[in-house]
Amino acid sequence: MEYGNTSHDTTVRRIKSPATRHFVAQDNDGARDRREDNGYSGDQKRKPEVSLYLLREGLTASLVSVFILLLWGLVHLSLQQLVIGKLSGEFNALRARQHLEQITSVGPRPVGSEENEVLTVGYLLEQIESIRATTAAGPHQLTVDVQRPTGTFSIDFLGGFTSFYDHVTNVAVRLEPKGGTEHLMLANCHFDTVANSPGASDDAVSCAVMLEVLHSLASQSTPLRHGVIFLFNGAEENVLQASHGFITQHPWAEQVRAFINLEAAGVGGKEVVFQTGPENPWLVQAYVHAAKHPFASVVGQEVFQSGVIPSDTDFRIYRDFGNIPGIDLAFIENGFIYHTKYDTANRILTDSIQRAGDNILAVLKHLLMSETLAESSEYRHGNMVFFDLLGVVAVAYPARVGTILNYMVAAATFLYLAKKASLPGNGGGRYVRDLACATGVAVLSWVVTLLSVLIVALLVTLLGRSMFWYTHFYAAIGLYGSAATGKMILIHTLAKNLYYGVSLSFWLGDLYFDVSLLLWCCSLVWLTQRGLCSAYVPMLMVAFPLITRLLLSKELKHKGASLKYSFLYLLGLTLPYVHFMFLIWVVFEIFTPIMGRSGTEIPSEVVMASLVTLATIFLSTFFLHFMYLVKSTKWILTGLGSVFMVMFLLVSSGLFFPYSDNPQSPRPKRIFLQHTTRTFYNLQGQVESRDAGLWINSFDFTGIQHITPHIPEINDSIRTHCKDDRPFCGYPWFLPVKFLSRKNWYLPAAEVSPSSPVEFSLRSKEETSWGTVKMTFDVKGPSHMSLYLMPHRGSALTSWSFGDGTPQFDLSGEYFVFYSHGLNTPVWTFWFEIQPPTELNPAGPEGMISVAISTHYFFGEARRTPQLEEILLQFPTWAFPSSWVSTYDMYRY
Repeated sequence: MEYGNTSHDTTVRRIKSPATRHFVAQDNDGARDRREDNGYSGDQKRKPEVSLYLLREGLTASLVSVFILLLWGLVHLSLQQLVIGKLSGEFNALRARQHLEQITSVGPRPVGSEENEVLTVGYLLEQIESIRATTAAGPHQLTVDVQRPTGTFSIDFLGGFTSFYDHVTNVAVRLEPKGGTEHLMLANCHFDTVANSPGASDDAVSCAVMLEVLHSLASQSTPLRHGVIFLFNGAEENVLQASHGFITQHPWAEQVRAFINLEAAGVGGKEVVFQTGPENPWLVQAYVHAAKHPFASVVGQEVFQSGVIPSDTDFRIYRDFGNIPGIDLAFIENGFIYHTKYDTANRILTDSIQRAGDNILAVLKHLLMSETLAESSEYRHGNMVFFDLLGVVAVAYPARVGTILNYMVAAATFLYLAKKASLPGNGGGRYVRDLACATGVAVLSWVVTLLSVLIVALLVTLLGRSMFWYTHFYAAIGLYGSAATGKMILIHTLAKNLYYGVSLSFWLGDLYFDVSLLLWCCSLVWLTQRGLCSAYVPMLMVAFPLITRLLLSKELKHKGASLKYSFLYLLGLTLPYVHFMFLIWVVFEIFTPIMGRSGTEIPSEVVMASLVTLATIFLSTFFLHFMYLVKSTKWILTGLGSVFMVMFLLVSSGLFFPYSDNPQSPRPKRIFLQHTTRTFYNLQGQVESRDAGLWINSFDFTGIQHITPHIPEINDSIRTHCKDDRPFCGYPWFLPVKFLSRKNWYLPAAEVSPSSPVEFSLRSKEETSWGTVKMTFDVKGPSHMSLYLMPHRGSALTSWSFGDGTPQFDLSGEYFVFYSHGLNTPVWTFWFEIQPPTELNPAGPEGMISVAISTHYFFGEARRTPQLEEILLQFPTWAFPSSWVSTYDMYRY
């Protein structure tokens, strides 16, 4: 390789490349490359002298930056446009807001509380009766039923556990034409909340919307073809209990053909369709056809159903226990204050209520007037690819059509690459070897970039600055994004200058466009073969760049990377890139808040650094083309390196504190505190040990790092250690999430004395003729209790009175039963059979099984103690300590 000395005069460089070429670079004309041939034309007979531009460094950086920023701004602009077009006037958002404010005015509404079982139910019944009275003369009839079911089921959520509920509340309203109907839709919301949140978004606003939709439908002068049940369920936060009670026990459930479920994983914004089905493509078609403000994504459906997001909705119950299809919608914005005291009515914009109401009303009307609902079994099979474009228009087509389309795009791509490989100048597989080599360089750059950024994330963690981005999101982009971008550009710059030995090489720009096309095409084929509807994303990322490249091939060949070419190239990437950036927004909008409630075991910096790096890698793919068409990257690398160093110093200094008490945009740290008394009984029924304390759980990776300076007594000297011979380590876990939060703390305190202490007794113990021991228990306690069963080594549970009778979901040798009840409930009686061990285990605990019961007092005076109130006052304002009183009693048998 020979280089001439650069000067202001014309410099001729002789470069040996995979195909014999001659380049003439003219510095006085910008970055200009005069050569015999452009790309892999293979035509060695025709050797025109064509003046080909290479991009200036500053121009390239400006073009790409402006392109990304414009699309990102377009995504955010679309998210702020909650209502598009003129309002029909059929849905009254102001009246729905009044319902929302009335429902939330009573405060938190946990199951079993007066606020949930009496006040809210009373308000709902009052409003429903008012609607019935005002629409009685119309063509519809309205029937109300308050159901209080008792039941049990097992579910593979949070590792798997069993649920038992007693007298929880459902308010079911049936609207149908006078004379009745055979087929029904179901619309579902829940009015209960977690213990310390007013639950405006989760899920009072959905119930407010449903009340107004009910009013609108009942007021119609044209009779509906089919009927609809509006189910206001009062026990969703207790892990989907009330919906199970309705769909498995209510007599109306047999007529339900499909459902719409309204949920929340955030506060306000747009409600998104994030799962549908199973199968039944006609439901998606109905939404796409009828929704006034569409917002839907099959990508969200496949991500949610993969289990990556630690959440679930009533959709699962209706699907698994009712065998009916449905549509699941949820608010997802601002998940930072989901399930906190900040989830208040004033944070939900009236336009959010309006768009949700417009959509639900329009989709319900469409389904209730269609013939498809009555004949839904005939349209059962098949899936749909569905997505919206910035909330303006929704796109949906059958998955089988998507498969054909995907393979057509893949075939066109491979045909394009094969044609280039077959040109005369690429004999002997030269192009294929170059393409394979370049693909290896690209993949290597991804791996090295990801590893490098993860090293930065590890350093941030070791410095004690984890979650600095929780309040300052764009600081993560500045740190990890600049590191990822700079590393990739550096690797490709080194490849261009050292590996290829060409500093200004036009054919490399062409080659690396093909690399990007090939990699996206491979992902397209892989996702399609796996039957994933999300394959439409790489399909867009292949089809539009390929079409753009073909349309601009003459422009590039004759004029090079001119400003006109660059502009048109970016214009061709606009649609797939703006949609992909919207998906990136969804990922960060969901996963950033989740890191604040995902427990102490998931390294949040690794997750955030990985997400930012992967987003950077995906977005950079079709900019590799520019990396090799730019004259130099020196100043780009200098700028990115400077940004990285400044951000790293700022993050290391602690400038970006993770949490915020800003009333406009709070980012609270979640802490769970239980003032508990623990009692352990031996095999003889005598108290073996007893203690009391404040049991503290932090539900993010920073633990108590930021709490200790404010409350010095909460420090690592009181960190707990799991006792393996005690069910669930001997602590009162409300749900089976100990695997998420292995770090917790126990501060000694006075004993608690609830006004209604738990009564737990062994009613009977008998040996069966088939060699097991059947034990029956009676329990009387508060509305929320958790039962833990831990068979000792050699013993095994064979049957019990829960679920279908077969013990399920063995969590590392333990079983978890979640119990809740409404008002006026009898004693909870349950039994199980256990197979005794064949020989005693001298190293283990005595007996066959350890049984523990924990109680949780979530409301009323019983949930407070003086010590709990005192320590709550010491927490900083940026923390959200959720607190209650509990007890834990363990017995050996």
